[in-house]
Amino acid sequence: MVDLLTMLFTLESDFCPDPPSQEKGLALLLSSGDRSRVFVARTPSGQVLGMITVQLLVSTAKGGIVGQIEDVAVLPDVQGRGIGRALIETALDFCRQRGALRCQLQVDLSNAPAQRFYRRLGFQTTQLGVLHLFPS
Repeated sequence: MVDLLTMLFTLESDFCPDPPSQEKGLALLLSSGDRSRVFVARTPSGQVLGMITVQLLVSTAKGGIVGQIEDVAVLPDVQGRGIGRALIETALDFCRQRGALRCQLQVDLSNAPAQRFYRRLGFQTTQLGVLHLFPS
């Protein structure tokens, strides 16, 4: 999974691959109980083909739980075979089962294929932007 995150963060201009940090983040997600999941698509022999992470947050705008989808990554040689769609549906099912009122994700603005993919699945562009601050 760290290799998939390295691939993903190489594509996204706001992030840099840092395998020790990605490994630490995955461990935190996996240990956070029922509020998050890491879903993995594998071959019958166990080879990892893709992954997605999802976390539940509280939204004051919606007055309840919402889902935050991140880390959608599928190996390039198996893209276009429905793996990404299946991962998204699995994450959405996780959110629905827990009463999430909305699911959101972020997409790199320079990644037009990813934007088209998410729109085909029903995601809509909003007027919200993402701002980062890295506290010292």
